[in-house]
Amino acid sequence: EVQLQASGGGSVDIGGSLRLSCTTSGYAFALVDDAIGWFRQAPGKAVEGVACLARSDGIVYYVQQVKGRFTISSDAAKNTVYLQMNGLRPDDTADYYCSTDLLFCSSEFGIGFRRDLSLGQGTQVTVSS
Repeated sequence: EVQLQASGGGSVDIGGSLRLSCTTSGYAFALVDDAIGWFRQAPGKAVEGVACLARSDGIVYYVQQVKGRFTISSDAAKNTVYLQMNGLRPDDTADYYCSTDLLFCSSEFGIGFRRDLSLGQGTQVTVSS
């Protein structure tokens, strides 16, 4: 079973930056070859798709709230996917997860995922005002 682990979260002030990393455990899995999404869940709220990357199709998508501030990228040599987050705001506070359990990643339609989306280990991001 492929398990994804998000790391790199922390506490920052408004306007700060963090870079999240997504890696795999278990059997060898070319993480960067699959469509992958970053998700977040704030306390008391539903899971939200933040960004996705389908590298083989050249597709990148960002939810409107993070456009221009977040960047998703991948490093094939390290088999790692990143989420660079700049200009952080209090409403970015959430637990962040990565997942390849997507229905689709579309530059036009966004990130499709089921309600029972499989999320691995997350990382907490707290932005203080």
